[in-house]
Amino acid sequence: MNPTNPNQTLIGPFRQILTMDNLPVAGPIADVQLQVLEQGGVLVQGGKIKKTGKYEQLHREAIDFKYKLELIREPMVLLPGLIDAHTHICFAGSRANDYALRVAGKSYMEIARNGGGILESVRRTRDATKVELVELLKKRCDRHLAEGVTTCEVKSGYGLTIEEELKILETIRLVDKHHALDLVPTCLAAHMLPPEFTDAKAYLQHVLAELLPQVLEQNLAARVDIFVEDTAFTEEVAIDYLLEARDLGFDITVHADQFSTGGSKVAVETGAVSADHLEASTEAEIAFMQEAGTVATVLPGASLGLGMPYAPARKMLDGGLCLAIATDWNPGSAPMGDLLLQAALLGASEKLTTAETFAAITRRAARALNLTDRGALTKGKLADMIAFPTDNFKEILYFQGKLKPSIVWKKGTKV
Repeated sequence: MNPTNPNQTLIGPFRQILTMDNLPVAGPIADVQLQVLEQGGVLVQGGKIKKTGKYEQLHREAIDFKYKLELIREPMVLLPGLIDAHTHICFAGSRANDYALRVAGKSYMEIARNGGGILESVRRTRDATKVELVELLKKRCDRHLAEGVTTCEVKSGYGLTIEEELKILETIRLVDKHHALDLVPTCLAAHMLPPEFTDAKAYLQHVLAELLPQVLEQNLAARVDIFVEDTAFTEEVAIDYLLEARDLGFDITVHADQFSTGGSKVAVETGAVSADHLEASTEAEIAFMQEAGTVATVLPGASLGLGMPYAPARKMLDGGLCLAIATDWNPGSAPMGDLLLQAALLGASEKLTTAETFAAITRRAARALNLTDRGALTKGKLADMIAFPTDNFKEILYFQGKLKPSIVWKKGTKV
């Protein structure tokens, strides 16, 4: 008999479901605050979660109303799909030479000043065609999705001309349209001062006048970012740029406090949704970000790639911040791009609870992107879900990223 409700599907049973519901939006989270549903199931309708509950009860309902059944036969633990809130995965080329120089003793800043670093990726990405960039981005999305990431922010910033920045943002839109992974584009034309300009203020005015209106008109991105650092842009020019971008209607995020403090102040003064990196942040920066409600997005991949200390994630949580963890996946400082592995390592080093780590790559990461429709397995949220082959959710971080999801659903469809 055909189901009378073909658009409703019961998926389960799962040994455990971590709904990530009813957790504080900021500050510490104890593991006892995690809602762990034993022997649970998820009822999906139209790509969204209609109900989460005990499988036995949902199964009776499914039989009565002839819902479709998607049976999980092995012991599995279900989590919301992971959200990577900071990446640079639309690029061409490799920076393996930079990496070799760094591990031999050269600093990131020295390499950048000598023509390597971001500008090397700019040269390689400018040389790539849009077709080539689409294929490269698609392959990275394939890997991310297989590893449980169902939403991924992607920045431009390796073009640094009007034409090349548009090429990158158009690439992101094209891949997003045809790939199961949701991509959230961010315009990072203020990544570095391009070689065609010698004055930072003049370049940023050029971006404001010539690029951002086209980005809005073509609906290529709703977010703007800037790198605040000695080798990039000063606090003063960054604040002016971001305030004008905000007046145009963009959400704001900031590359802040990676090597020196100051960027977090820019984020607070411009009303940024998040400040990202924060390796150099102290208790003073944590305090004023907390007062402003700025999301702290930390990037352990950059610390691993550069051989730097992690951002003080424990102090951030204890200071009342909303902490998100993202990969910073890029060709230079963070080439690994494995969100679960990086979150597990950061959690072990910074003494984060299991609940804090999972929240930082699901519901709190969603907050860093201003997304309210995902990050938890509750009614009305997108049915973005990942199942791990275990009967104990604590094993996911225990294996430090080596235990990967064996099933991924995007909007209720197995991918």
